[in-house]
Amino acid sequence: MSTALTDDDVARIRRRSHAVIIAGQALAGIGMGATFSAAALLATELSGSPAWSGTATTMSTLGAAAAAVPLARLAARSGRSPALATGAGVAAVGAVLGIVASALGLFWLFLVAMALLGVGTAVNLQSRFAATDLSDPKHRGRDLAVVVWSTTIGAVLGPNLIGPGDWLGLALGLPALSGVFVFALAAQLVAVTIYRFALRPDPLKTAERLGVERGVAAVEARAADRNGVVTGILTLALSHATMASVMAMTPVHLVDHGATLVIVGLTISLHVAGMYGLSPVWGILSDRLGREPVIGIGQGMLLAALLCTSFGAESSEWVLAGLILLGLGWSASTVSGSGLVADSADPARRTVVQGRADLSMSLAGAVGAGSAGIVLAAIGYAGLSFVAIGLVAVVLVALAVRTAGRRSAAA
Repeated sequence: MSTALTDDDVARIRRRSHAVIIAGQALAGIGMGATFSAAALLATELSGSPAWSGTATTMSTLGAAAAAVPLARLAARSGRSPALATGAGVAAVGAVLGIVASALGLFWLFLVAMALLGVGTAVNLQSRFAATDLSDPKHRGRDLAVVVWSTTIGAVLGPNLIGPGDWLGLALGLPALSGVFVFALAAQLVAVTIYRFALRPDPLKTAERLGVERGVAAVEARAADRNGVVTGILTLALSHATMASVMAMTPVHLVDHGATLVIVGLTISLHVAGMYGLSPVWGILSDRLGREPVIGIGQGMLLAALLCTSFGAESSEWVLAGLILLGLGWSASTVSGSGLVADSADPARRTVVQGRADLSMSLAGAVGAGSAGIVLAAIGYAGLSFVAIGLVAVVLVALAVRTAGRRSAAA
């Protein structure tokens, strides 16, 4: 019979798990960041029309959505290590197919490749929850946010690998731009190795063992909170849809209004920095203040962002300010919303509930980005921002209802 886990054992396994998850997240993010940055250009080249440039992002988002629940079920059955390694392996296959599609000029195969690469995004989403498997509930937001922050590495370095990737691809005899798939392949294979062999003991299985040894009540003080789960998932989905829709159309709007590519690049770079750079701050605040207040702060920043991009649509400076606030609001909402889902779910079903949260988030992002172009063409960039305000309003109403219900229950 195995010896019972001590607090020191749990702390050691938690530290090791966090280091492995962060390393895998950063590595995979670098390769995927390079690939997704070149995807629109490759889609245009392979299809022969810029009208198809957005399909690469759409397919990768749908791939992430399709993989969310199956990977969560695999984690619940076999542990985080097999689930994360499997997802990274599928993304590696996508990178191989991307190379083949580029070499043969097959657009349909390129779309399949992007869908499989999107599974890597599902791995990244699951990783933030994996970081909370052994967390003290008082520090769950912080642990989750640190993993989100590690995405910054890939988000910043990835796009800068387009040039070196092109050079590498040409040196290997591959078509232009397809060398980024080589980086993605290498990164995903290393991630597979790390997840499969270094994520031991498995944090999720360790948490289950801890629950058996000490009793579920000793590990999780709260009972399942269905309203908390619904509010958390709604926050994740609608915040992501808001961000994706406005962000996707901002480069088009700026260029149409005479902005230089330097301004466009600066705007998106600062937006991405807002998305990830301060995530540990939101995690710590959500631990100290509570998930709901930080969700409220996030929604307030999203509202301020949309007011900037609507009333200041003709000014690149106001759009820049709006995109920074959009990234910050998304970050605060995502970190606190994810924490609320993790806090509220039934411990026995938490992993599957987390998968459904990731599914909802990915689908909402796909719908938001996919429909943004139609809305932009119909009512303009300012109109798109006003439509997105409606999504923020839904989250705020749900948050108000939850807060009122909890006060009534406490009275």
